[in-house]
Amino acid sequence: MELPPLAGRTIAVPETRELEVFAAMLERRGARVLRCPLVAIRDAPDPAPVLAFARAFAQEAFDDLVLTTGEGLRRILGCIERHQPELRAAFLAALGRVRKITRGPKPARALRELGMKPDIAAARPTTEGIIASLTGLDLKGRRVGVQLYGTEPNRPLTEFLERAGAVVSTVAPYVYADGADDAEVLGLLARLESGSVDAIAFTSTPQVERLFAVAPAARVRAALERTLVAAVGPVVADALSRHGVSARLMPEESFFLKPLTSALEEALGART
Repeated sequence: MELPPLAGRTIAVPETRELEVFAAMLERRGARVLRCPLVAIRDAPDPAPVLAFARAFAQEAFDDLVLTTGEGLRRILGCIERHQPELRAAFLAALGRVRKITRGPKPARALRELGMKPDIAAARPTTEGIIASLTGLDLKGRRVGVQLYGTEPNRPLTEFLERAGAVVSTVAPYVYADGADDAEVLGLLARLESGSVDAIAFTSTPQVERLFAVAPAARVRAALERTLVAAVGPVVADALSRHGVSARLMPEESFFLKPLTSALEEALGART
């Protein structure tokens, strides 16, 4: 009898929002999944700045909107629905009017859910990719809204826009928090150190930062050297690289969970 392709393999999954979706994909292929959500995504603790941004946006105070994550757009709409639902129609009308710039496939997917699409999609889903896509365009006097990745201020992007003559406003509609207590994260680290984990699949930068926050960097790097480190896309791979870790596996083009699952399946194969 032929085994499922990931039979006998143990894969650590630090994903939060789509944890069970990702785990189910791997388990259908025969993998044993170690669930350890390293971070949690929560609404901005103070909705007032998000609503102020949304109101200005709805009043046509912007020419461009940079969406760095799909989560960001969904959280803005969620904040509107909870606190000022009458604003939604005007916000969506303005969203349809402005030039929409996306960092990667996830914000593009969030736009498609609303029946819209990006006007400019960064060729590489990174801040540098956005800058490269906008370089050479006339941005002088353009009013640009930038949806931040968590609360990271993204100085490279905002400073590029300001040097180009744009007027920049930012919004941080969500924050990252610890998804597991330190003991659970240290438990995951111990499993990695034991060599009993075949792969760990990182799907966001905060997951990387959380793992490196619980133990000395040298220990974390040594633990990761004992397994196959996978990254969902180049932003996560870059975060690993900053800590001296090479992502040995990453989907080539489409940076979603399904292509990541397929890449893991291809790399690990079946074990008899």
